[in-house]
Amino acid sequence: MNFELLLNNIQNAHQTTQQRAIQSVNIYLTVRNWLIGYYIVAFEQNGEDRAQYGTKLIIELAKQLNIKGLGETNIKQSRKFFLTYPQISQTASDLFNTKISQSGTDLSLSPNATQLFDSSDQEKEYYNIIVNKISFSHFVELLKIDDPTKRKFYELVILKTQPNVAELKHQIGTLSFERLGLSNNQDIAFQELERKIIPVQPSDAIKSIYFFDFLQLPNSHLIQESDLEESLINHLQQFIIEMGNGFCFEARQKRILIDDDYYFADLVFYHRILKCHIIVELKVDQFKHEHLSQLNTYVSYFREEVKQADDNPPIGILLCTEKGNKLVEYALSGMDEKLFVSKYLLQLPSKEVLQGFIENEIKKYQKQ
Repeated sequence: MNFELLLNNIQNAHQTTQQRAIQSVNIYLTVRNWLIGYYIVAFEQNGEDRAQYGTKLIIELAKQLNIKGLGETNIKQSRKFFLTYPQISQTASDLFNTKISQSGTDLSLSPNATQLFDSSDQEKEYYNIIVNKISFSHFVELLKIDDPTKRKFYELVILKTQPNVAELKHQIGTLSFERLGLSNNQDIAFQELERKIIPVQPSDAIKSIYFFDFLQLPNSHLIQESDLEESLINHLQQFIIEMGNGFCFEARQKRILIDDDYYFADLVFYHRILKCHIIVELKVDQFKHEHLSQLNTYVSYFREEVKQADDNPPIGILLCTEKGNKLVEYALSGMDEKLFVSKYLLQLPSKEVLQGFIENEIKKYQKQ
């Protein structure tokens, strides 16, 4: 054995065990969510005290469970997951070495799903494969597809090409299924599709909010940032706090759930004088309209979902930089009161101050 072989052996051992560890976590996460859905549907149809909860069952469950990653939306996803994929029952039974029984109940399933506990060995094997090969983050996207044939197509896309979640969403959004159906040669069209998709790397598999919630890990590790962006956000947080003027730090990489998708706001402050939230987004990039659109989405979310009755409308600040060009944009969404805007101009750091901060930080970074 020479040094190169030693090096290769260690690298292969690391990559193989890492991939299997990640796969194991994803399997247990998937089956856990399936079981949650199974238990909920069973209770809805046969629970002794089900009438006491009615339509508020999931809300009450989320409140009483108080488990990170099992909020109202997540529990609804689990219920839909079971109804859409009842065939996973055998895999769940095998994994926990126990028989999942209907206990005399007649669980009403989705019309798009086959009957529970009534599938061929070939079908059982297929669903065992998808539990082992498809992460729950991918399943979340599949659950948004009502047509079972279309959903099956994207299951096969995942199995054959292992796209990351963003790539899967792109393929669904660009109507790959529909375009393939219109193709004169579907085999060639699918091969072309395969060539365009970059397979997911083992480390990409853990870039999932579900994965981190399941393991009770801090979500900040999910955010993939450049060294410069990481440095800027670190110093910006402290810079704004040190400026005083009523800034109270609330969160970094604040998780926001909109339409079953997660987004992250870079920094969130509450201003005790202005009595409003301030959302800061930093992009190590040239200004693009989608950056401002994203920030306005966060501002709107805080206005509708977070703002209290006695709060003023939230404020958004967008910081962009590329090759020394700086841009500061303030999103004054919903601010119609002139008096408040005047007060806001007095209390917030000026655009010149923020621009100067960015320029100084970039100079420091370039000297490293």
